[in-house]
Amino acid sequence: MRSSKVVSLAHAASLIDDDDTVTVSSSSGLGCPDAMLAAIGARFEAQGHPRNLTMLHPIAAGDMYGIKGIDHIAKKGLLQTVIAGSFPSGPSSLPMPDIWHLITDNDVRAYNLPSGVLFDMHREVAAKRPGVLTKVGLDTYVDPDRQGGAMNAQAAEHPIVEKVTFAGDEWLHYKNFVPRVAIVRATTADERGNLSFEHEGALLGGRDQALAVRNNGGIVIAQVKRVVKAGSLHTQRVHIPCNLVDYVVVAPEQKQTTQIEYDPEISGEVKLPDSAFAFAEWHADKVIARRAAMELAQNDAVNLGFGISANVPRVLLEEGYRDDVTWVIEQGAVGGVPLLGFAFGCSGNADAIMPSPSQFVYFQGGGFDVSLLSFLQVDRFGNVNVSKLPSKPYLTAGCGGFIDITTHAKRIVFCGYFTAGAKIEVGDGRLKIVKEGKKKFIADVDHVTFSGRMGQQRDQEALYVTERCVIQLRDKGLEVIEIAPGIDLQKDVLDQCDIELAVSPALKTMDASIFTDSPFGLKLKEARHG
Repeated sequence: MRSSKVVSLAHAASLIDDDDTVTVSSSSGLGCPDAMLAAIGARFEAQGHPRNLTMLHPIAAGDMYGIKGIDHIAKKGLLQTVIAGSFPSGPSSLPMPDIWHLITDNDVRAYNLPSGVLFDMHREVAAKRPGVLTKVGLDTYVDPDRQGGAMNAQAAEHPIVEKVTFAGDEWLHYKNFVPRVAIVRATTADERGNLSFEHEGALLGGRDQALAVRNNGGIVIAQVKRVVKAGSLHTQRVHIPCNLVDYVVVAPEQKQTTQIEYDPEISGEVKLPDSAFAFAEWHADKVIARRAAMELAQNDAVNLGFGISANVPRVLLEEGYRDDVTWVIEQGAVGGVPLLGFAFGCSGNADAIMPSPSQFVYFQGGGFDVSLLSFLQVDRFGNVNVSKLPSKPYLTAGCGGFIDITTHAKRIVFCGYFTAGAKIEVGDGRLKIVKEGKKKFIADVDHVTFSGRMGQQRDQEALYVTERCVIQLRDKGLEVIEIAPGIDLQKDVLDQCDIELAVSPALKTMDASIFTDSPFGLKLKEARHG
């Protein structure tokens, strides 16, 4: 047995064979084994191999802001199939990522499945069980009655999700993909291959991915920042043990997350005072976040998604509620203050960092109290699209954990602007629409990421909080229950959507204090449980 498992990046890339299935642990620019993916792409450019890979990405690998991730290997001939929880996304001012060129040109079979289900698939493969049987995804675009998770025509010709009846009930069955190679990332490896994550902002799902590969005779490659003497890592710090790791590659320049070399706050190595966290800036985003915050109760465990809702923790800080709710995010952080921008997915002052697969079990079973999420489109049935805009698909990342989270959530608050691109003025207790935007409440969404029909069947509470009104999902459709001060119900709300909205007979005016640039006296609801 060799004394060290350390090999060069080029040697590790040479271990991947044509037609392999490869699973990658990453979350956009967080925990991405970017150097290893670059080495695979470089080998293909030089040798034309490996070819026809099937890639599994439970969460996205790479982004549009400095960590290329999957774009290193987004080459025609190298990839045959990509099954991902999400894909790189960004503003239209940046070039479309290479992976999206392959998808839109129909040069690869591309599927977008829920992140939690993809982690479940690895556990099923590891235990040699026959795929994932779950209700996650019913009546959404991953349901075979809709698109079956296919992102293009080539994928649609090869379905990977089926609807089945089991024990008299309807389920989705996600078929197994058995990976031969796992690529994971950690901070430190010892010479035996034990891995610790002390500088990482998340543990993600590398251990489960390594188990799936190990139990099926494959190889596990770990990218790390540094290598230390065998046996020098403290036992409790080892997250992936040496018996699950075959090869180690060293990338001393690996960033903690996109555009962040290293910040000990992200990995929980230091705790910062509350004053270190900036409050949300004053604009209409903050109005929406404030109204969403009014739905929270003392002691709630609150799931938080990317977008406007990410400002809600800063609203609570400003209002004096530092530890009154516990934030839980899909990358694994529990508690603390979820970070923004390129550090989203991490939390400052977190109480704990869970492995993502375990966090998704918590989400899928509805163990939390409230979810705060975004929306791109809403239709007459209360369906929500966050996963695809046909005209510019790369502006959205896909579903990520959205479908896992919303399947059994008790309460969901969708946050977003009522129209897209409107010019809005807000202040002094009022809202003014200066120039109207494109309608987002439409007859039928382009992609069903949340099913209003299933939400009603499950007795879920669903609110749609916008800058100008609050809408609730009712048995007969959508109903306006609140309107912003300064807004004309007919002109600014009812005429600005393509669907008929009911209006509550008890229509209220939104609290004027949330439209003023000063603390507004938030009162959290009484605790829902002990």
